Amino acid sequence: MVSQPTVEEAMERVYASLQADNTDLDLHIATLKAALAEAGAKEAVFDPARLAQNNRSGRKLMQAYFRQRGVTVKFAAA
Repeated sequence: MVSQPTVEEAMERVYASLQADNTDLDLHIATLKAALAEAGAKEAVFDPARLAQNNRSGRKLMQAYFRQRGVTVKFAAA
């Protein structure tokens, strides 16, 4: 049986996907959603400095896209 990745590991995969032009992003969001559920967490907190589009519209687009897939996104304070 393959172990479920931690929230941190799943978030690293999302960061990598965002840097790689969103390759397999939906798969990584699903993995993150499962890891959050396993950890009992309600939201993922991302570092805006690591995003490909670190501006207001980029962050809002990311929040909306993840929300449609069942993951609440927050951003760490700068």
